Amino acid sequence: MSRLASVLAVPALALVLLATACSQSGGGATGPQATSSVAQATGPRPAPFDHGAVPVALVRQSGAGDYFEQWGQGAKAQAKALGIDLSVYDAQADNARQATDLSTAINSGVRAIIVDHGFPATLEPLIDQAVGKGITVVTYDVDTTNSKVVTTSQNDADIATAAIGALATAIGKNAPVGYVNVAGYAPLDRRDAVWQRALGDNGWTQAFKVGKVTDSTATDTVPLVSAALTQHGDVKGIFAPYDELAKGATLAVQNKRLSGVKVVGADISNADIQAITAADSPWVATAGTDPSAVGAAVVRTAALQLAGQLGKQSVQFPAVAVTRDLLVSKQIQNLDQLRAAVPALALGQVSAADWIPVVAH
Repeated sequence: MSRLASVLAVPALALVLLATACSQSGGGATGPQATSSVAQATGPRPAPFDHGAVPVALVRQSGAGDYFEQWGQGAKAQAKALGIDLSVYDAQADNARQATDLSTAINSGVRAIIVDHGFPATLEPLIDQAVGKGITVVTYDVDTTNSKVVTTSQNDADIATAAIGALATAIGKNAPVGYVNVAGYAPLDRRDAVWQRALGDNGWTQAFKVGKVTDSTATDTVPLVSAALTQHGDVKGIFAPYDELAKGATLAVQNKRLSGVKVVGADISNADIQAITAADSPWVATAGTDPSAVGAAVVRTAALQLAGQLGKQSVQFPAVAVTRDLLVSKQIQNLDQLRAAVPALALGQVSAADWIPVVAH
């Protein structure tokens, strides 16, 4: 969800796909659980990984949906393969609780802390405190001004560009559109910047903007979009740059029986694939990364930084675009099948080293 740094272009494969058609995690996974395999390391482990388990904390701010579930699974699997003793805290949309969790992690004796999502205003003072104590801090989709923190993120500008490109293909130019988004989350704000430019570039008129992020985002978004569609039933498309928002928008369009409205989202998970491929689904495309692969890559990034081998302060994960036409034509029903069809999702070469047993999903 709310999802920092050098920009990577969307792989050419992403554009091809478009042409062919942002412990305990919030929400249970839907469909088959991600399978994983481990590529064995060939090199000797550097300090501190050469003398027993390394204590690391994962301080999360997860939301509803299986994106967060699968991200957590990838992180845990990679930590286990690396010999990391991973303590997981999950505030589940409670900012005060995340601050308490981060404070607890700082005082628990860990070597590193991974901060997954959250509000900078809440977290930055504690992140500074952790850095001051010599703890390695790696963030995922959290903006920070501390130059010693390693930031990781999806390439949100490319995610939005690819998704909006699919919307333009579906509805054309000079059309009324709806927007479902929430301000204040780093990845959603980055995606919003692309959307604002796209409105003018495509001659679109934004008829409404609604959205809410809660512990039941999709469910709570439905009435908001439904009410907006009651007043603006002439919209041709809706951009919802977070998959739970896209689910809510999709349900609202279906409930209103507006067959001419197309929905484009962001992020990808088993539940998303099921929603996109459902009969007569208005959700025609999404763009994002494999959440399991991202969770694993963030843990590898923290390990490299602990070992003094990362050599940079930011890592971005390139995205791919996925259309409904692709999923339906190849009869893809879950992420395992999508990974087989789109190898670029694996991220196996990101934050890798010969001493790291890379987890693949």
